[in-house]
Order: sequence, then C-alpha cells, then structure tokens
Amino acid sequence: MKSFLILITVLIMGATLLGEQSSSKFQLGGFLIYIFRVTTTLLTGWLINGYILTHSSPQLVGFKRYALAIALSMAAIFVINFVLDSLVPDHYMAKREVGYESFAEIQQHIGASFFVSLICYIVFYSTHTNTVLQDTKYKNEVLEQNHLRAQLISLQQQISPHFLFNSLSTLKTIAQDQPTKNYVVQLSSVYRYVLNFNERYLTPLKEELSFIKSYIYILNERFEESLEVHIDIDEAQLELLIPSLSLQLLIENAIKHNTISPEQPLHISIFSPEPYSLRVENDFQPKNIPENGTGMGLKNISERYKLLANRSIDIQNDQRKFSVTIPLLKP
Repeated sequence: MKSFLILITVLIMGATLLGEQSSSKFQLGGFLIYIFRVTTTLLTGWLINGYILTHSSPQLVGFKRYALAIALSMAAIFVINFVLDSLVPDHYMAKREVGYESFAEIQQHIGASFFVSLICYIVFYSTHTNTVLQDTKYKNEVLEQNHLRAQLISLQQQISPHFLFNSLSTLKTIAQDQPTKNYVVQLSSVYRYVLNFNERYLTPLKEELSFIKSYIYILNERFEESLEVHIDIDEAQLELLIPSLSLQLLIENAIKHNTISPEQPLHISIFSPEPYSLRVENDFQPKNIPENGTGMGLKNISERYKLLANRSIDIQNDQRKFSVTIPLLKP
C-alpha cells in the first residue's frame, strides 16, 4: 500500500507540474475530480495485478500469470475510464478530449490502459518480490536461531554434566567385559550424531532412529526395566525426513516429566499412525514434584516445522497417554 500511495503521488504531482492549466485558471473541483480519476484507475490496476500475482493456481504459472494480470487490469482500466469519461467528460489536466468515436481514439485509450496496467504490474511485482525476499531472509535467520537453540537444548539435556555423570557412573558399575564395550560403542554413536547435528536441518528417519536406538541403549543401562521403548516403523518410511534430534527431544521430554521406577515403569511407543506422520506416545504419570525446565523442547520442534515446511505438530493428553505427532517430510 505504501508503494501504491507513492505511485499516485508521483503521477499527480508530475501531471500537475506538466499540465496546461495556469495558476490563474486553477479549479479546485476539477483538480479533485482528476485526483479521483487517477486514484480509481491505479487502484483498479493495483488490486487486479496484486490478486493474480499473490494467488497461486496450477493452471497459471510463469508467463501465463503475468500476461493474464496485465490483460485483465488493462481491460478493467479501459472500462472504468470509459464510464468516467461518460459521467465527467471534461478533463482538468487534458489539453483536448479523446473520444471513443473512431478506431484511432479507441487505440489511444487501449494504449493508455496498457501503459497504466504495466506500471501497476511493475511496481507491485517489484514491491512484492522484495517483500518475499525480505520475508525469506527473516525466516532463514529465525530458522538458524532455532537450529542453534535446538542444539543448545540437546547439549544441555544430552551432554550436560548430569547426563555425563549418570553415564560415567553406569560405566563404573559395568564389569570389564563385552557389555562395557557395547555401552561405550553406543555412547560414542550418540556423541557422533550430536556433533554432526550442525551440518543439516533435516535428517532421514532411518538415521534418526539409528541414533535413537543408541540413545535408548544408554537410557536402559541407567533405568533398566523401568523404561520400555517400543519402535514400530514401516520400512517404506525410513527415507522420509524429520528435523534433526526431534525424537531425542521428545523422549527426553517424556523422561523428564514422568515418574520412572520399577513399581511404575514408563512405556514409550514410537510408531506411525498415518503414512506421513510419526507419533511418540508415553504413559501419563507426572512426577509428584515437577522438574524445573525451560519448556523449549516442544516449542522448538514446533517452530522448526513451521519454518521448514509450514507444518504443525499435534500434542494430545487424555490424562492416560501423552502423545506428540510430528509430520514426516518428503526428501
């Protein structure tokens, strides 16, 4: 709208300065009618071009869309000017009138309509493109910030001193045999995946699940039979994508906020309720004393989905089960 107002102002001032009327013959009524004509004409071209250029359609792509925008706005401008000429034939800024009696006069009106339509198209297209580029740049910056925040959350939860202490304590309790080696291998796999997190925003589900299995192995050494994680994913979905570390954040969220004990084990299920979605579901057994936390895990996943694919996550809690369903994205 700002560009539209600037365009009207420039055209009115230019026509006023270059007009044939002298200051002694200035007529306020005629000048106001002239402003109304210019505003109506430009607004028509602006709205039609704007609507067609901002509303996508499978049948209108590329040159077809641009040609249709200019053609429709040109036709509408011609009709509006014909109506205005019929109602208000005197032109305050015009040296002579151009009627509609001959083909040559109609050609002049068509040419003028095309010229105005083209101006509206060029200005709107330039403004719209610049706005889209600025919006894309902003989204990329926000995405980068969320990506870094997710890494920070993961580092705080996954490789925090508390987590390292638990891992090392578990190592001390394991005998110097094959289980020890297995534990170290899985722990190395977890660290390797987290360290590679910076390289990409999206990860194939197959790789994320491989990392999650190593992560679950470590958790099971800590919680033993108090934690049960069941994974049931169709092989055809393994090449689909999810934001990196999403599953780890969801599992960590379930462990953080629920009671885990031999008397009350925590069951977590990872499955696909639909072809392009993944659900992490756990028993709802909140701790008597809730843990302090930033509450940024679920929010971070939600924001990254909006920025990466303009999709949302679904959170459900029926007091028996707590579940988070996230979309699986095509490569």
